[in-house]
Amino acid sequence: MLKPLLGLLQRRLLGAFKYSVDGLLAAWKSEEAIKVELTIFPILVVCALYFGPGKIEKILLIGSATLVIIIELLNTGLEKTIDRISSERHELSKIVKDIGSAAVLLGLVQLIGVWLAIFL
Repeated sequence: MLKPLLGLLQRRLLGAFKYSVDGLLAAWKSEEAIKVELTIFPILVVCALYFGPGKIEKILLIGSATLVIIIELLNTGLEKTIDRISSERHELSKIVKDIGSAAVLLGLVQLIGVWLAIFL
């Protein structure tokens, strides 16, 4: 009884993981900001692990960098969805894209704030 359930769970997790990797690759191919952020991310992780004063600070440093990538991925998804709906310019499309961009900006401000608070 448990074995088929575990097999199903494993297949679903592998499928979900594949879709996630596909999403990261699609974002990498189509969005310059993702390329920059994913390129800088390992450097930030190494710096956080090496220079972070304690476990909590390391988690905050890495978490703030991860949050920026998450927000950027969501923003990219929003932008692609808007572009899919219509290629013509529309005020509501602009508003949605601007709001997504503002979310990324706030994520970056939060990242800078966390890093400055810990290292200054």
